[in-house]
Amino acid sequence: MGEVEPGPTGPLEPPEPPEAPAASRRPGGIRVLKRNMKRSGSRHCLHRRSRFSSRERNWLKEDVKRGCVYLYGAETATATATASVASAVTSSSSDLHLVLCTVETPASEICAGQGKESLYLQLHGDLVRRLDPAEQPLQMVYEYLGSLGFEDPVRIQEEATNPDLSCMIRFYGEKPCQMDHLDRILLSGVYTVRKGKTQLHKWAERLVVLCGTCLIVSSVKDCQTGKMHILPLVGGKVEELKRRQHSLAFSSAGAQAPTYHVCFESLAECQRWHRQASKVVSQRISTVDLSCYSLEEVPEHLFYSQDITYLNLRHNFMQLERPGGLDCLYRFSQLKGLNLSHNKLGLFPILLCEISTLTELNLSCNGFHELPGQIGNLLNLQTLCLDGNFLTTLPEELGNLQQLSTLGLSFNNFSQIPEACVKLTMLEKLAMAGNQLEVLNLGVLNRMKHIRHVDFRLNNLKKTVIDNLEGNKHVTHVDLRDNQLTDLDLSSLGNLQQLHCERNQLRDLTLSGFTLRALCANSNRLTTVNVYPVPSLLTSLELSRNQLEYVPDWVCESKKIEVLDMSYNLLTEIPIRILSSLSLRKLMVGHNHVQSLPVLLEHIPLEVLDLQHNLLARLPDTLFSKALNKLNKLEHLEELNLSGNKLKTIPTTIANCKQLHTLVAHSNNISVFPEILHLPQIQFVDLSCNDLTEILIPEALPPTLQDLDLTGNTNLVLEHKTLDIFSHITTLKIDQKPLLTADSAGASTFWSHGLAEMAGQRNKLCVSALAVENFAEGVEAVYGMFDGDRNEELPRLLQCTMADVLLEEVQQSAVDTVFMANTFLVSHRKLGMAGQKLGSSALLCYVRHDTADPTSSFTLTVANVGTCQAVLCRNGQPLPLSRVFSLEHCPEELKRVKEQKAIITEDNKVNGVTCCTRMLGCTYLYPWVLPKPHIYSLPLTVQDELLILGNKALWEHLSYLEAVTAVRHVHDPLAAAKKLCTLAQSYGCQDNVGAMVICLNVGQDGCTCEVNGLSLPGPGGFASTTTVKDAPKPTTPSSSSGIASEFSSEMSTSEVSSEVGSTASDEHNATGLDASLMPRPERRCSLHPMPTLGIFQRQPSCATFSSNQSDNGLDSDDDQPVEGVITNGSKVEVEVDIHCCRGKGLEASPPALEETSLTLGPEEDSGGLFFRFQRQNSVSCAVLLPVSRELQKSPSTSCLYGKKLSNGSVVPLEDSLNLIEVATEAPKKKTGYFCAPAQLEPEDQLIVPHDLEEEVKEQLKHPQDARGGADTEPWEEDRVDHSEEFDTAL
Repeated sequence: MGEVEPGPTGPLEPPEPPEAPAASRRPGGIRVLKRNMKRSGSRHCLHRRSRFSSRERNWLKEDVKRGCVYLYGAETATATATASVASAVTSSSSDLHLVLCTVETPASEICAGQGKESLYLQLHGDLVRRLDPAEQPLQMVYEYLGSLGFEDPVRIQEEATNPDLSCMIRFYGEKPCQMDHLDRILLSGVYTVRKGKTQLHKWAERLVVLCGTCLIVSSVKDCQTGKMHILPLVGGKVEELKRRQHSLAFSSAGAQAPTYHVCFESLAECQRWHRQASKVVSQRISTVDLSCYSLEEVPEHLFYSQDITYLNLRHNFMQLERPGGLDCLYRFSQLKGLNLSHNKLGLFPILLCEISTLTELNLSCNGFHELPGQIGNLLNLQTLCLDGNFLTTLPEELGNLQQLSTLGLSFNNFSQIPEACVKLTMLEKLAMAGNQLEVLNLGVLNRMKHIRHVDFRLNNLKKTVIDNLEGNKHVTHVDLRDNQLTDLDLSSLGNLQQLHCERNQLRDLTLSGFTLRALCANSNRLTTVNVYPVPSLLTSLELSRNQLEYVPDWVCESKKIEVLDMSYNLLTEIPIRILSSLSLRKLMVGHNHVQSLPVLLEHIPLEVLDLQHNLLARLPDTLFSKALNKLNKLEHLEELNLSGNKLKTIPTTIANCKQLHTLVAHSNNISVFPEILHLPQIQFVDLSCNDLTEILIPEALPPTLQDLDLTGNTNLVLEHKTLDIFSHITTLKIDQKPLLTADSAGASTFWSHGLAEMAGQRNKLCVSALAVENFAEGVEAVYGMFDGDRNEELPRLLQCTMADVLLEEVQQSAVDTVFMANTFLVSHRKLGMAGQKLGSSALLCYVRHDTADPTSSFTLTVANVGTCQAVLCRNGQPLPLSRVFSLEHCPEELKRVKEQKAIITEDNKVNGVTCCTRMLGCTYLYPWVLPKPHIYSLPLTVQDELLILGNKALWEHLSYLEAVTAVRHVHDPLAAAKKLCTLAQSYGCQDNVGAMVICLNVGQDGCTCEVNGLSLPGPGGFASTTTVKDAPKPTTPSSSSGIASEFSSEMSTSEVSSEVGSTASDEHNATGLDASLMPRPERRCSLHPMPTLGIFQRQPSCATFSSNQSDNGLDSDDDQPVEGVITNGSKVEVEVDIHCCRGKGLEASPPALEETSLTLGPEEDSGGLFFRFQRQNSVSCAVLLPVSRELQKSPSTSCLYGKKLSNGSVVPLEDSLNLIEVATEAPKKKTGYFCAPAQLEPEDQLIVPHDLEEEVKEQLKHPQDARGGADTEPWEEDRVDHSEEFDTAL
């Protein structure tokens, strides 16, 4: 990165005091300061550490309204068009200026300080516009950052000083030449050029670009200042020069048009330019395209071309009063078509009304609030587009346009149909989508005698009214999508041919069927649909996602219906008349309650049959057999979907469907492989999640078979011979036995993840995922999912950078909404130039532990933009954590986008690009598409089992409940993720699909430590503590009772070994040891480490158990090792957790309680098991004995009364307690190991080596001295102290 070097004036000085004369003359009250800095090639980056001096930083910190503006010199906006252009640009080393100013500093003051005429603004590397002298650059930057989502003024000031922001907002001292339209640049390079035909002009090196229909010539230096010559080539000439080798002469079509001679370096290059330019000059001279050029005026050369009939000036910054401004367009005497959309004019150019030859005028997205009456002078106008403005009314003079046939008023502020439209007698198409209509007056449409097409999408329509009973015989196409209609009666539209009314709240729909051809009413609440008379011309009927309980009778009587979609309804049967229709080609009745199919008698031409997710137990045996006319009943069937039913077999007569190429029958009970491998056209077969046991394979498989899915058939075993036969299949999916790898064995105790990504039918994978299970070198984790839709670059960038950004933001703020929002916004900025045109959905999940609060549990923070979602499985039920930012799913975002005058196309996409309103990247769609995320935080509990992350394609085909149910009992997270992706593909997903499953093991079973006698709160709050006074000497319960076990162990920082007895009796008493309690510092588990000095921290160690049940670590009646337990000779090593706890004052339990039931109320719950702890030395040895007290049932000790599973559930213990088996159920963690209790043999005695006896005594004196107690012998039984307490948390 380039270093910032001081200019000739030396270091930057802070501004003068307010009383200084120079400062008082400034409107902003300060002096504008600057410094020249060098760029680093084309990266335009500055070194952060050397950008400011200490005095400058102190000056900025004094007021958040102060800041800096990077002022770029005149340069080409991007230098990547061609290599020659890049070399020409990098050869000029223009300076980069840093200007310190305030939010009140106007552009005129900065220009005066820099010696510039004007400042130019470029957003997102796109167009460049001139700033007005009164505009305030720093205020514009602050407002831009605030609109992105930054809220803290100090953070906004910091972000404004970041040079990476130049990819989104940049200021220039002179207008640069736009060279970033790569699709328009045909050829470019630096060549020797001579202007004119005479020999008076000299040959000079110039930058030559063939762009669109023009030849652009400029000097290498002036190409960065916008000083260029544009030569229109349409209708001109391109000739070879005979006097000079490898040279061409370019001339325009005008009488006095200039001529440029260009000399090339080689013959091949000259011929390439000649061929390309010849195509340009052969185009019609009547069409000139100058869109997206950042023009403020029309080039002078165009006015010499009087034959121009169509001029495209879309997406520029055209001015009114300039030599070639809009007021001069009347000079084109033959102009018929003019496109001035997206020019931000603000005011309607009245002089346009003098171009009487215009037949087509597009003035969309110009911020008009009203139209002048002079628009009525355009008598020849046939098409007028005024979309994306702020119009509320139309002038009456508009009714004079009797030739007008198409009027676009979409995305304005109309509350009713303008009366001027009634006077337009030739109007056929009226578009008023995205306005504020609440009532649809059909009477107005009746008075518009020539209207055919009306578009009222995305309004607030709630009802329809009609003034009279007169029918309308003119309207043929009506679009009412995305409104709030509850009832719709359009029976008065006698000639209605097509109706779109999706995504309303319709319950009843009434139409006229005389001419009805297509009806789309998906995603409503329809219970009845009435069409009268029977629509004899109806070909397509879509009624999916409604509440229909039966197929309407008029549908069965339609003779020409070809497509019928009634999926996601409440159908219980399919009428035989529908299934026997001689015109039906595609029938979709999936996701209903159909239990059986009618028996077919005749041949039908059905091609696609979708019966997925019904209640079908069997198919009719004659469904695929021959009809009476000796033809197959479903001879033309190509696709058959039977997924999600209860089928056990598929009739063997399916072999008669010779044209069948797709069979999907996953999630059934099919045990016999259907006879489909004989079909000549079969391509895709999905029989996953069934009960297949074997496959009968013919001698030769059909060569067309490309995809065979057999996953989820647990009883299916494929021999090597069968696999060899399947080897030619492009995609063969079968189950593979999961292997325990080193990574999985050493995974985190609290979470483990599995990731599956499938490309589907696309040739590239545009989904990436992020998984960091030891984030920030602590007990934290970060997971993410990124979906680039059609690009793979941005998901990869986010995968590599987003975790690092999160780590930086967490260090700056502890508030989840702050650091998560800033993570997304900073990642949005770091995308740089790649994020200007490309975008990506992003989902980030952060599992953290609040180190500031040692009593806190794990917290899950989820943030997302776009369509990636996270779902938490809590107690078997799905809990959505994300929000889908799309126009269909988020009414608030739809309202915001409409208010900002975005154009929403019919497929519900912003400007026809994306359905997302919030995503990372796509900065050129600002302010409609923003990177501000939705953030949601919640504490994790013991009921939380799984966390599922998925992209758009996954959740489009799977419901939350179905996804959770499908993988809840799958223990391997990788297998679970693969199952979700396979299910989505089985449901017809052909796009990229990604799924990540995180198995959670946190909550009450993850922490049972106590602080000052109180259990650390889990999700259920604190557990009560019972005190014991004057505790008697303990009697040890047997290990077989499942309550407690005596054990002695030698503990070190590397190993804890113990002997596990299997035949312990109740007679073993703790002789030689008292039941008093020894004081000690607070003990914590690995979840809640105590950072305070002087507290004993158990080091990671290995617990080794030696079992006398068998020599290999197996139980006497077991044949296989316990799963998860590694056997090594006669020792069994189990990696689990130690959870330590401490009680403050302990009261003795009455003797009577020892023989009563152990089931106590919640108020009697305790924190865990308590043992005496006596140190043998300071490092290596310790003895643990149980304190005589009743063991009470609590969330942390419930494992002692029943086996506690990882998800928090408890199952009753059997007659004998197998400690090794219990240990395998304990959560695994790298930072702690389980100390299993061992049985004391009767002859066991405490032995202290002679060389360590004095040291042990000294160690045991310290707790007494701290209390001021007497110096008694540490081995006396009547000494009262606090014991070491351990909660084994089994």
